[in-house]
Amino acid sequence: MQELLGRLRALDPEASEGLRVIACFDELMAGGVAAHGLLAAAAALAGTATGMRRGGVTVRVDPRGETLAGAAPAECATAEVTSGAVAWIERDPGHPRANDALILERLALALRLRLDPSLDRVAVQRDFATAVDPARPHIERMDAASRLRLTSGASYRVTVAPLFATWRRHPEGPEDVVSTPFGPVHVAVILADAEVDGAPLGVGGIATIDDLPRSFRTALIALRLHDDRAAAPVRADDLGGLAELLADLPEHEPADRDAAGMNAIMEHSWGPATVDALVRTSTVREAARAAGIHHSTMTTRVETVQGVLGFDPLGGLGRTRLGIAFLRWRLRNSHVLELPAPAAAPAAR
Repeated sequence: MQELLGRLRALDPEASEGLRVIACFDELMAGGVAAHGLLAAAAALAGTATGMRRGGVTVRVDPRGETLAGAAPAECATAEVTSGAVAWIERDPGHPRANDALILERLALALRLRLDPSLDRVAVQRDFATAVDPARPHIERMDAASRLRLTSGASYRVTVAPLFATWRRHPEGPEDVVSTPFGPVHVAVILADAEVDGAPLGVGGIATIDDLPRSFRTALIALRLHDDRAAAPVRADDLGGLAELLADLPEHEPADRDAAGMNAIMEHSWGPATVDALVRTSTVREAARAAGIHHSTMTTRVETVQGVLGFDPLGGLGRTRLGIAFLRWRLRNSHVLELPAPAAAPAAR
């Protein structure tokens, strides 16, 4: 599927996005994701709210995975799930987007399979939102972990990926869709030494079932630091204590001097590549080689960086401040959870 997706993207961008929708629902169904997670995935893919009505009960979910109150709009595209159950996408049917019909079709099929009691292989509540939420009481998190069939004596890692991630090695463990302040994400809990490979993908630190919230938070940080130039998963272990430090930052942190300075530096076309080279190397000459520029040019840029930040970015705590300010800037400007735009089709010859 992933190989076909790559080939099709170059030939027909719209068709490739349709195939991505199919692949997304295939992954969610393989993982046994619950009905709310399926609705959240469809909403994120469609860019608008989705919903389902069954037995007089209505559930509506927005693209961030949050439950909405109230009834569905009078006019929207619908699809029958089962007798007495219907799903919809909350968009004017007169102005559909390219893949609305496909998303609705796959959503209805997935919900039909999920809600059919004859196909319910394991009647287990997969409450990831509880298991990874540090604000929930300890006993509730332990009960949720038990329902996920996790054991107290084992070590685990939480993995976090966008709903449209591509997989080379799918996580082997319980999984679901979880709402975050940045949108719904595909979450799995795997054994600490298990192999997993996908992109984009964040892999959290090692944790017992008591520490799943910490592993989840560091996995989300790792995912948000994903670099499109790299196909490998981003691992919280590679960040060490910085992963937890960054995870503890408030969602809307106030702008301090370092953040404001980094924003100003990034307004230069050379800003991101230059700072990235500086934090990954130990000398100006090494940074110049990493950035592919002459060392005298790098020296001039370092002087500019120092003038804007107000400290030496290569000396003592200055290097630490530069690195943390750069990581914070990357988190503030992360677009990893945004559905990639279709690639341009090749020009006809």
